[in-house]
Amino acid sequence: MRQVAIYGKGGIGKSTTTQNLTGALATHLGKNIMLIGCDPKADSTRMLLHGLAQKTVLDTLREDGDEIELDSILKEGFAGIRCVESGGPEPGVGCAGRGIITSINMLEQMGAYTEDLDYVFYDVLGDVVCGGFAMPIREGKAQEIYVVASGELMALYAANNICKGVQKYAQSGGVRLGGVICNSRKVDGERELIEAFAKQLGSQMIYFVPRDNIVQHAEINKQVVTEFAPESDQAAAYRGLAEAVDNNDMFVIPKPLEQDQLEDLMMEHGFLGI
Repeated sequence: MRQVAIYGKGGIGKSTTTQNLTGALATHLGKNIMLIGCDPKADSTRMLLHGLAQKTVLDTLREDGDEIELDSILKEGFAGIRCVESGGPEPGVGCAGRGIITSINMLEQMGAYTEDLDYVFYDVLGDVVCGGFAMPIREGKAQEIYVVASGELMALYAANNICKGVQKYAQSGGVRLGGVICNSRKVDGERELIEAFAKQLGSQMIYFVPRDNIVQHAEINKQVVTEFAPESDQAAAYRGLAEAVDNNDMFVIPKPLEQDQLEDLMMEHGFLGI
């Protein structure tokens, strides 16, 4: 069983990328997958569940107490992907990271991590690598990290910051960076910039996902692209990403950049059209 955490700047498209990646892994490569949404917004499984409002682990605990059944927090979605949303505390109260810790511990106790699973994915909130949100890597639950980024400075700044967290926890555990997924925003020199950034980290750009409006159309229809438009070029791109992740054997302790190095990369690659 491979346990994979997806990180990246808030709004970069982590949840979209993760759902489309898992959908492609399940349909194209026949993998058995569990996806755990680690975001209080509980929107990490929406497309796989066709918009079903997934009852979160923390909401279930608040309403039903400790005596809950696995099927009340785990729902089967598109292509048999098992979906869980950790949820979070009531707004303005408590630490949102607590939901992640509680959910993973509860799922382990309830036997959700079955032997037939090929992958467990953790879709983790934003670019915050605090104790709670770092839990999948801090506690050694996820061995592989992929960072979603684009050719925008703030996306790369967040990705670099996440890699500092990965580097920290890699010293005491087995977590490693598997690569950077470029979720394209069609900015100047984007592919070259992400490739150079990943190389500086000592890693790789695992895949370049092009920007296409069909992704938004699929989201509006509450489906992943491989279900909504399986013959499209974008569906083929997600299948390519799935193959790249499944075949990946490059896992490293990242070497984060200094701020001036990051800005130099932007200057070198980000203004090619000017």
